Amino acid sequence: MLLLLASPPAWAQDDAISTPLTASPGDATRGRALVADRQRGLCLLCHPGPFPEERFQGNLAPDLAGAGSRWNEGQLRLRLVDSKRLNPDSIMPSYYRTEGLNRVGPAFRGRTVLSAQEIEDVLAYLLTLREEAPR
Repeated sequence: MLLLLASPPAWAQDDAISTPLTASPGDATRGRALVADRQRGLCLLCHPGPFPEERFQGNLAPDLAGAGSRWNEGQLRLRLVDSKRLNPDSIMPSYYRTEGLNRVGPAFRGRTVLSAQEIEDVLAYLLTLREEAPR
């Protein structure tokens, strides 16, 4: 099942998308690999997280440690799909939207950054992150 988003989805309620994007559940192992992948997920360019093997993690966005405690599944899904729905000034890309975007590179026009299954995989991983980063 592939959903292409043109505007804020009708199935997004308030601050969450409660309905999974795929019939297959996400895989946390694949999700962790995507989050750490600087070519595909790009998460660590802005976010720090519990990745001791990864050098040079970002500091522009919230720490991913504890994400599964701070937000529920639907809230995390919306943040991955289209964070600008919650914060129009967010620098986080819309990973699963193709319409209404500005300054999209030619290679990404009409394409989502991550597939529906990859969104669900990243979500499955983020939900495992229950402990906050030490201060």
